[in-house]
Amino acid sequence: MWWLVDVIGGLVLLAWIWLMLFRGGYWRTTMHLGSAPATMPGSAQIPSRADNRAGNHTDDKAWPSVCVIVPARNEADMLPKTLPALLSQQYDGKYSVVIVDDHSEDSTARTAVEIAQQSGAAERLTVISSPALPEGWTGKVFAQQTGLQHAPADAEYVLFTDADILHPPNSLQTLVRQAANTRADLVSLMVRLDIQGFWASILIPAFVYFFAMLYPFQWVANPRRRTAAAAGGSILVRRKLVARDGGLAPMADALIDDCALAKLVQSRGGTLWLGLGDDVASLREAANLQSIWNMVARSAYVQLKYSFILLVGTVVGMALLYLYPVVLALVSIALLATNEPTPSETMGLIVNGLAWVLMTASFMPMLAWYRVSRWKAMWIPLSGLLYTLMTIDSARRFWLGKEDAWKGRPYRRYHSAKPL
Repeated sequence: MWWLVDVIGGLVLLAWIWLMLFRGGYWRTTMHLGSAPATMPGSAQIPSRADNRAGNHTDDKAWPSVCVIVPARNEADMLPKTLPALLSQQYDGKYSVVIVDDHSEDSTARTAVEIAQQSGAAERLTVISSPALPEGWTGKVFAQQTGLQHAPADAEYVLFTDADILHPPNSLQTLVRQAANTRADLVSLMVRLDIQGFWASILIPAFVYFFAMLYPFQWVANPRRRTAAAAGGSILVRRKLVARDGGLAPMADALIDDCALAKLVQSRGGTLWLGLGDDVASLREAANLQSIWNMVARSAYVQLKYSFILLVGTVVGMALLYLYPVVLALVSIALLATNEPTPSETMGLIVNGLAWVLMTASFMPMLAWYRVSRWKAMWIPLSGLLYTLMTIDSARRFWLGKEDAWKGRPYRRYHSAKPL
């Protein structure tokens, strides 16, 4: 039956060739944005700070007004590390910050006010308490909706960001410029996540890698495609697209709120851009296997739309792509070392070995972007196995009716989401 092994191995190799060539270049890291984004030829231009100083433009007229909305639940320890950077952005236009205290059990609201006063930016910050959570809404989405309702009337853009995200001084300027240069209504950055520790160093880059495989960034930015995705840590969006028609009500029960927001914006005629954020980072620690496991298991089955068929397809697909080539290549090597090789066994080693090489090579650019040693690409089969097990565990939790929790609030699962 070795011929069947060769046939399956050949199909897996063809699958990897197709992924590398025709899946939107998901494995590349060319879609990224740092403090000084490149200007795109023929794009809409926003004047630079030097232009404003030279008198060529008036700041408030040249740069659109922005409202930064930060849902915060029990973030008293995190805000001193991140809020000062938001309050002191080097932005040439008008901007404000709204902290939505999402029923915190600590001193989140008071801490935010104290930071603003100490920073001399009290007039820039508004702290509001989120009302009681209505039935059918998830906590973060309702906090974002509440923040929208308190955004200044002249705000052309809103920046949804999390309390654990550390923005560089010109982050807001960079995002707005990118929106103009690409003519995108939503610009989102996949921020750098914590990679301290062995498990984080291989699983976090793999998380972004698998996300890009599911939502190739080039496809997200292509208005001719319907691929819609965003990364919740940093989402700049044109306000009129999220404030109209009930605001965020169509995605009220979204557990994967960032991608739901991108889909909502797209459904309202907006265009998207998603890339890697070179210098925007999450300070939330996720260094151990359990925390990463829980992060994925909370929402993986939601991503599959609670479909058993999609679950089976995902498990089979991941096994074939990330485990089959490795196992069969090692078996082939063992057989070749102990017996006179047959042509079929030799072919098995070649096709599965090539698939293994392509798999490993596809992971290297993401490791390089995360500044992780590229030799750790050898662990991508293990990462694939673990993420498959996390997805199965996510389905198990749903079937058992188990409710995860985020900072003491049940992370309820809704499987009757409204279509966008």
